[in-house]
Amino acid sequence: MDLSNLTVREMQLESARALSTMEATNNNIWMFNKDAHHNSHNWYCAVINWYIDKYGGLPSKVGPGKKVVLVADDI
Repeated sequence: MDLSNLTVREMQLESARALSTMEATNNNIWMFNKDAHHNSHNWYCAVINWYIDKYGGLPSKVGPGKKVVLVADDI
C-alpha cells in the first residue's frame, strides 16, 4: 500500500492504532527501530506496513485497530 498520500498526522494516528494492538515489548518496538532508526516518518510507515501485512489494511479500516479509540480522534 502506498502511504505517501497520508499526512504526517494521519501516519501518527494510524501507527498509534496499530501499536495499540500489539504487545509492548522491547523486541516488538525494536523491529521498527531497525527499519527507521532516528526517522519518525519511516518509523510510522514501518509500523503501518507491519499492520497492513498482518491484517490486510489500514488500522482505522480493518482488524483490531478499527476498534481502538484514541484520545486524539476528535483533534
